[in-house]
Amino acid sequence: MEQKRIGIMGGTFNPIHFGHLLLAEQARDSFGLDQILFIPSGHPYMKEQQMVTDRYLRLEMTRLAICENPFFQLSDMEVKRQGPSYTFQTLADLKEQSPETDFYFIAGADSIFDMEKWKQPAAIFRDCTVLAAVRDQAVHPSLEKEILRLQQQYKARIETIPMKEVGISSTDIRNRLKEGRSIRYMVPDQVIAYIEKNHLYRENESGKESSRDA
Repeated sequence: MEQKRIGIMGGTFNPIHFGHLLLAEQARDSFGLDQILFIPSGHPYMKEQQMVTDRYLRLEMTRLAICENPFFQLSDMEVKRQGPSYTFQTLADLKEQSPETDFYFIAGADSIFDMEKWKQPAAIFRDCTVLAAVRDQAVHPSLEKEILRLQQQYKARIETIPMKEVGISSTDIRNRLKEGRSIRYMVPDQVIAYIEKNHLYRENESGKESSRDA
């Protein structure tokens, strides 16, 4: 029997948008993944100086965004975990639950240059294959060099996902909402409705909590 192949889509998702969904679907299609597991971070430790929207609100927005895709599943494991959200811990927990599963951690290509700074990078590279999204379908020589270095130093398994430039970011979405501008076609309609219902990302938003390395 073939081992199950599960992609991990982690992040703050503050808020989740079509760029996240497109990357997840491209990874699933390109690497024949059985499922994509979306894992919103609970306490993003690298953003502890910022104020991040409440974890349960971000969890619900993610659920609404992915509910129509049968290959997308939601996990609240980081939201429920006490303390900072560390990728190595999430992977260790997943491997313990499903030791026969192959895990694929989906990230932007820029993350490849930062992963060595994450908590216990050797454990991350040991427990998953990293799939790095490459914008405009071109692998820059500096990225090739860094991938080779990580492969040599950590025996890291790193593959690239060819992606078209989408040009959507959660920061831009939050700024547009603060300015009273439209985010239609950037975010799923169900998520827009939830944002409006809960008055999120306004100047006086109350659904905040103090702050993932990814």
